[in-house]
Amino acid sequence: MAGYGVQKNQIVAAPEWVRTERYDADGVPDVDGQPNLRQFQSMMRKLLAERFGLTLHHEQREMPVFALRVAKGGAKIARSNGDPNGLPRDEGGGGIIRTDQFTNTSMADLALMLLLDVDRPIVDQTGLHGRFDFQLKWSRDEASTADLNAPPGLFTAMQEQIGLKLEPTRAPADVMVIDKVERPSAN
Repeated sequence: MAGYGVQKNQIVAAPEWVRTERYDADGVPDVDGQPNLRQFQSMMRKLLAERFGLTLHHEQREMPVFALRVAKGGAKIARSNGDPNGLPRDEGGGGIIRTDQFTNTSMADLALMLLLDVDRPIVDQTGLHGRFDFQLKWSRDEASTADLNAPPGLFTAMQEQIGLKLEPTRAPADVMVIDKVERPSAN
């Protein structure tokens, strides 16, 4: 899921052991510093191919998704002055209350970065091209925070703060069809 930026329901034709067995893997990046999202995904895909013999192909299938759309009133995000070929950044924190600072982020990047916080794929239907800078403050679990001044949940925060919305719908989405995968050999 992490290596390919997909939800569980986007992985097709995997053997049952893939869903039930867990493995620990230690790795060292081949670049200096902390890997960014794209580098991390590349490392994960390489590990899956080398250690698990994973081969796959992509298909489009209609399924439940969240459509990322511009909310009524328009988008409230600024065009980025960053390198148009540069990598996006999300400098956010964990925990119940989140403040995410998105820099040099395309709508496709945003959809990918939000995947861990929703339960279905996100399809970009904003029509917004280019890269943007914006901040998003939100609560992971509105019900569990006792702070009356806590920010709203993700869906409300997106509409109020950045003028975008996630709407449940059915649409074609990318799925990974597993052609081959094996249990890893011992180290």
